[in-house]
Parts: sequence; structure tokens; C-alpha cells
Amino acid sequence: MKSNVANVINISRLLAATALVLASTSASAVQPDTATVAQPARTTVQTAEHISELTLKNGMRIIVNEDHRAPTVAHMVWYRVGSIDERNGTTGVAHALEHMMFKGTKKLAPGEFSRRVAQLGGRENAFTSKDYTAYFQQIEKSRLEKVMALEADRMRNLVVDKNEFAKEIRVIMEERRLRTDDQPVALVHEALNATAFAVAPYRNPVIGWMDDLQHLTAEDVRDWYAQWYAPNNATMVVSGDVDPQQVFKLAQKYFGKYEPMALVRTRPQNEPPQTGPKRVVVKAPAENPYVVLGFKVPGLHDVDKDDDALALEVLSAVLDGYDNARLTAKLVRTDRVANEVGASYSGIARGPVLFMLDGVPAAGTTTEQLEKLLRAEVERIARDGVSEEELKRVKTQLIASQIYKRDSVFGQAMEIGVMEMSGLSYKDIDRLIERLRAVTPQQVQAVAQKYFGDDALTVATLVPLPPDRNKPAPGALPADTLR
Repeated sequence: MKSNVANVINISRLLAATALVLASTSASAVQPDTATVAQPARTTVQTAEHISELTLKNGMRIIVNEDHRAPTVAHMVWYRVGSIDERNGTTGVAHALEHMMFKGTKKLAPGEFSRRVAQLGGRENAFTSKDYTAYFQQIEKSRLEKVMALEADRMRNLVVDKNEFAKEIRVIMEERRLRTDDQPVALVHEALNATAFAVAPYRNPVIGWMDDLQHLTAEDVRDWYAQWYAPNNATMVVSGDVDPQQVFKLAQKYFGKYEPMALVRTRPQNEPPQTGPKRVVVKAPAENPYVVLGFKVPGLHDVDKDDDALALEVLSAVLDGYDNARLTAKLVRTDRVANEVGASYSGIARGPVLFMLDGVPAAGTTTEQLEKLLRAEVERIARDGVSEEELKRVKTQLIASQIYKRDSVFGQAMEIGVMEMSGLSYKDIDRLIERLRAVTPQQVQAVAQKYFGDDALTVATLVPLPPDRNKPAPGALPADTLR
């Protein structure tokens, strides 16, 4: 993924499962204030030739994807909670808990979880996004039960020690400095979101604002854990060389004993209509200027009905979906007015979404000029449309990505988990490809005409400053910071 896209995953790239998004990466930000505790029957549903599903009595869903090409397994537990569910003053708490999940339980000492997985010959990690938090292990298939037992233990028995938390929050603050405060493009995207969204929680960074991190407490993390880490808010995805019935038995053994909890969902924080363009300028030490345009557009909530979201995905691919796509071909290679350009869109989100255009101007071009040139390429499609031949090339890329995705058991698990956490379904995966394949040139032209006016636009511009010679270089982060 290009660096200028800044953690936004296209549906096509998502289906290729080549990114762990922090991005990032779901339908409907509007949830009921309270959710009753579900008590579904314990039934197995064969949903596809190679995918089976079980719901435990406590509400935890188990999805098993069979792939017997190699004796390996990807085991993931997804919690449907992310930074979208946070409140002002405690931003970053979802990510902070993710760190603390490796710092010990009633049975395990801090760091012992990771040591045990390594001793089993596996690897493990976790990630937090706006919409969800997930934990995974990749392991030889005979070791699945042992990592499942470890994961089940920390669903209910986590110990958030105040001394461990005091150390870890410093690591998180350093992570923010390294990955955001000292990265000018990351600062620009953070400012873009904070400006584009007046109310929606997507205005806050996943890692949290520094002031909130400085005031976050171990009690805040314990409360978050108690509120959200429950079996009826979790989905297990197991992909690889496994027998579904055996996986279901293990899930019942280790997770079925936990009681469900009443989940109090976040109140709706719907974004009010935007009535004019918004602009923000970020001044930071950097080598080059940079500009990013974000347009508020619809997301993907129903694969069979949301035609515009699918057309926007194809529009993104037309602009920046392959090596010689329109933006690069025109602005970088032919006109040489930009060193780098991009377009990105992902409609899979629980909250509102943006279609983004961005770029680094070449010498002699200003960010204001590049902004107009980027918009002109969308306007050209709105005016002249796209050809069947161009769409055929784009769709070939989409289909190829789906095929390549199936080479990875972890990629398949990622794909299933993201779809489920986002309010869609793994059953929609193949249907999504079919629907993208059916997008017409007229639909692409129609969305280019409809969604790219000034009233939907937010522009964030980087004004480069000379480097601060007196500022010390950031120190290296501990290995477990890279979760």
C-alpha cells in the first residue's frame, strides 16, 4: 500500500487481505443504547463448502474455514469494539487494553502469554482499529488447543496491574510520538479526520490524543475490559487444516463456560450534514509539501443494495488501482506535476467514510494547484465517463486479488473477521466480487458526478518546516510495542 494512503484499505485490497488495518480496518454506526443478552441455541450451520459456523449458548460465534493444504492454523478472536465506542477523555483506551492483554492474567505472569506461544513454535499479535480489536496466533495444527486455552484465559482473567500499566502507557505514548507526532503525513491525516467529522468518533485517532493518554488510568482500562470483553461480543475465526467439529468442541470447552453480559452499546453520534468546504493546515518538519482531500460519501451496508458504494470502489480503482491508473499516468508520468498521487476508499466501516485523493506536488507545483488537478481527474470522469475496456482491466485486478487472497489461511481469516465485525457477513465475500464485477461505466460516472462537490469536501495541507536540529531522535520501541 502506498504511504500516502495512510491506513485506508480499499475493498479490493481488503479482499486480498494484505493489510491489518488499523485501519483499519463495517456497517451502521447507529447501535441501540442497550442490547439484551442473547441466548441462541447451540447449533451448527454449514454455510459453504469449506466454512462452518457455530453459536455457543453464551452468544459467542465460532467460524471455521477449512484449508487443508498445509498443517497450519490461524486462530483469531475478534471483539466488536474499537475507538468508535470510546468517549471523550478516554480516547486510546481500546488500544491501551490491547497492550495490557499481554501483561498477565491470574494464571500467567506479564509476557508469559507471548513466551508460551513462541515455545509452541507459533507467532502471535493483536491490532486495534476504529471498529474492532482482534488477537491472533498462527500455529501448527496440533497446538491449536493450547493457544485456544491461552486466549480463553485472558477473556475473563486479565489482571490490569497499576505498575504494569504505568510502564505500558509510557510505551504507548512513545508509540504515538514515533508513529504520529514525528510523522508529518500521519499528522495531516489525523487533522483531516478531526476536521471532517464534527461529531462522529472517527474524528479521534485510534491510538488516542496525547493528553488523554497522559490522564488514562488502570481503572479506565479495567472498566473497558469489564464492559466489552465478553463471549457475546466476540467472534472466533479459525482458518486452516482443521476439523470444524473438533474446533467447536474445543471452543465449547474453553469459552462455553463463560456467562454472557449485558452490552451497553455506544449512543448514536451521527454526523450532521456538512454545508461547506473545510480546510486545515498542518505545519511540521518535512521534506515535501503534501495535500489530502476527503469527500464524505456513503458506506457499504448492504452488498445487494448499495450500488453507489460499489461504484465508488471501482472509481477508486480506476483512479489508482493499478500501476498505470489515471492519476499516476496523467499527473506523475505525463504532466509531471506530482511526485506521488493516490485515491482510496473503503465503504466497510461502522461509521461514516471518506473518499480520499492525495498527493505530493513536484517542484514548481503548489499544493493548491495539485488539489485542483486531482479534482479535475474526477471531473473528467464525471464529464466523459470511463470505457468498458478500462473497467474490464480494473475488474481483472479485483478478481485476481480474490484468487491470490486464498493462498493464505491467515488472509482468509482476516477477511472473514473484518466482514463480520463491520456488520456485513462472510457470506457476502463472493457476492461482493460478483457485484463489483457488474458495476457499469454509467454507475461510475454517476457517482463521480454526485459526491465530489464542495459541500462534502475537507482539505488538509502540509506546510513543510525545516527539521528541528535540537530535537533528539526518538528512541527505539520495545518489540511488543509493534502490536
